[in-house]
Amino acid sequence: MYPSFFPWSRSCLFFIALTVSCFNSCNAPKNSHSPPNILIIYVDDMGIGDAQFSGGKSISTPNLDRLAQNGKVFTQYYTTAPVCSPSRVSVTTGMYHIRWGINTYLAKREKNRLCEQSNYLASTAPTLARSLKEAGYRTAHFGKWHMGGGRDVDNAPPITSYGFDAYSSTWESPDPDPLLTSSNWIWAPTDSIKRWERTAYFIDRTLAFFKENAGQPIFVNLWPDDVHTPWVGSEEAQSQPRETFFSQENLEPVMQEMDKEIGRLEEGLKALGVWENTLLVFTSDNGPRPSFDQLRTNELRGEKNSLYEGGVRMPFFVHWPAKIKGGQIDTSSLIASIDLHPTLCALASVETVSADPLDGENIEKAIIGPQSYKRNKPLFYEFGRNSHYIFPIDSIHRSPQLAIREGKWKLLANPNGSQVALYNLELDPQESRNLSEDEPSRVKSLQTSLIDWYTVNDKEQLRQQK
Repeated sequence: MYPSFFPWSRSCLFFIALTVSCFNSCNAPKNSHSPPNILIIYVDDMGIGDAQFSGGKSISTPNLDRLAQNGKVFTQYYTTAPVCSPSRVSVTTGMYHIRWGINTYLAKREKNRLCEQSNYLASTAPTLARSLKEAGYRTAHFGKWHMGGGRDVDNAPPITSYGFDAYSSTWESPDPDPLLTSSNWIWAPTDSIKRWERTAYFIDRTLAFFKENAGQPIFVNLWPDDVHTPWVGSEEAQSQPRETFFSQENLEPVMQEMDKEIGRLEEGLKALGVWENTLLVFTSDNGPRPSFDQLRTNELRGEKNSLYEGGVRMPFFVHWPAKIKGGQIDTSSLIASIDLHPTLCALASVETVSADPLDGENIEKAIIGPQSYKRNKPLFYEFGRNSHYIFPIDSIHRSPQLAIREGKWKLLANPNGSQVALYNLELDPQESRNLSEDEPSRVKSLQTSLIDWYTVNDKEQLRQQK
């Protein structure tokens, strides 16, 4: 149960939503060109094999599956970083994380220094929220932040400096919600909002924000910290031995609770009369850990902290009843986290606010149309520049530091030219057959592009850190 001083219980909020639904429905803009509400559900550490709509076979996710079925699923969507903080930077800025000096998860100052990264995302970075806010959107961030703040980093800019009007976040943020942080750690049994109530809490905050800003275009980051470990799905689970917090048995109820709450989010937005014109994007920040022998990656090689497919290929769908025809599955468009910023701005008819060109591409025609998207530029990846990073325990999943994806080809290598591997993902999505010796000219071309990209962007990172 929520504490008595928490003002938005689920039943209270749903009642309010029902009382205003008729008003909002009758007064909702009828113009087909009305800007959409935009809702990004960015799940934490969810593998492509965790949901049935993306090929998972072990956990039932009926609400996600229904939304995916009524929207458009993309099977080749990639995060451009295999771990939390840089992945979130790429979505937020539309730029590769390396340009802003965030290369792995943000930790204490000394750890950040050893990992050759900044302590937080600079507030001068372009953000999707700022672009939308300047065009008249009301903006909010509810959930995990992890782009600065927490541990001993006490000078990170406030979330509002990135273009958000309202927020509620967890311990890894500049101003954590006290209901979620009773201790100096990610979670504790003494938290007012229990571990298994967090997704519900963030959804309550989201629905309340929609209600409070009725009649205005709204953008919300809904970034739950499910399904990141520890998996604590109930009071009973909380009292179990600590090792169970990382067990396959405990993952299932956490996934199912999140799925249930996303179903409640849908019902709440329908009651508020805003569902038809809400563009919902669902995906995950990076691959899973643990993967349980690749069950959570659909047998793809790699996991969190790896540039192999299991670490960077994510579940992804878009849902927008007013514009997107349901039942579509796009298996050929190669799209990525950096594309969300420019694409969502384009769909909202909003100019991106950035002094420098974004790295992402506008994929709106693939989002709302039947055609697939052919990238203008390859995708690039960087992770694991020294021994201070966290890597997969099993060496087969530990990737080289750099990767490039162009069409069906993916090349991995270190900056010094070692560990070169080339894969044809169309024929070998498991990345099991290294074709580098069979394709020397292709290797040379891709490797040159990759090293050039890394050299230029690593210099940009050093400039940002000064």
